[in-house]
Formats: sequence, C-alpha cells, structure tokens
Amino acid sequence: MSDRLFLAVALTDEVRHGLAAFLGERVIRLPGRPTPPDNWHLTLRFLGSTDALQRDRVLEFLDEHLIVQPFILGFTDLGAFPKPSRATVLWLGIGRGRGELTAMAAVCEEAATSAGFEQEDRPFHPHLTLSRIRPPVSVEGVVEQVEAFPLKMEVDRLTVYRSHLSRSGARYEALDEIRL
Repeated sequence: MSDRLFLAVALTDEVRHGLAAFLGERVIRLPGRPTPPDNWHLTLRFLGSTDALQRDRVLEFLDEHLIVQPFILGFTDLGAFPKPSRATVLWLGIGRGRGELTAMAAVCEEAATSAGFEQEDRPFHPHLTLSRIRPPVSVEGVVEQVEAFPLKMEVDRLTVYRSHLSRSGARYEALDEIRL
C-alpha cells in the first residue's frame, strides 16, 4: 500500500492567521481556486505515491544528512507562475531564509532519489502557493496591490505530509517531523 507524500515546512499558526488577515485586508478575492489557509505550507519536495520502504529510506536519509540549523524565515510580495500576465499559480515569495530553504530542498531531493524517486526536473523556487488558476489569467493587478508580508517565523523542522484527495479538495496530514 502506498501514500501520496510530500516534504514541506509547515507555517506557524501565528503566520497562518496573520497571512489570512493580511490578504483579507488587501485582496477582495484571490483568483482561481484559493488554497485554504489550513493547507498553506512550503513544499520542499513532492514525492507522490510512496510505499513504506521508500518512506523509511527517505526518513533515514534526512535523519543522517539534514544538517541545516533552525533559521528565521521572512516573506516578500506576491508573484505568479509562469508570469503575472498569464498566471496558473499565485504565490507569496520567500526572502529571508531563502538559502536555508534551498539547502533543505537539495537534501530532500537527494533523499528522494536515493529512495528510488525520479529526479525533479524543475529548479527549486521557494514559495507559498495561494491559488491555482485554470485557465491562466492575468494577476498583475493583484500582485501590484499587495506589498510584502511582514511577519517572520522560525523554521526548526521539516514535516512529511500525506495528501488526501477528494472532490471537496485536498487535505494534508502531518505524518512525521524531522527537527533541525
């Protein structure tokens, strides 16, 4: 039996609630299908269908090789993939702590490939997904009206999540944590 897993940094409750209030004060409505605040996280590596042996291998690798010290994470302003004029994803950027997140993502990538997962073909771009947009639309107005999010948080762990998909959307369950 396998689970749909990913490796991520969870947001603190203070940042989660603060960001929801911050966006609510500045944006009338996020375009597309907004990500519920309870699902907000910073994905380091999506694994997908993962059996118990692969999960154990990933966790063992991370236990041995994840040597990043706890750090402070800060946010920037909004952006979009592939670009604001034709967005499919609206996101909040990462400023302070970007290097540490990138280092964590690199170790997660090594853990995944050592457990038999295909190598990720896209470069890591630290961000917090706020909304998925289909078909693509311009979000230039939204991006321009929202300044940098001011709260910061300490990152002191990596979380392994299980994704439960349903018609009403995804729900994420924290399965394991690895302390930095």
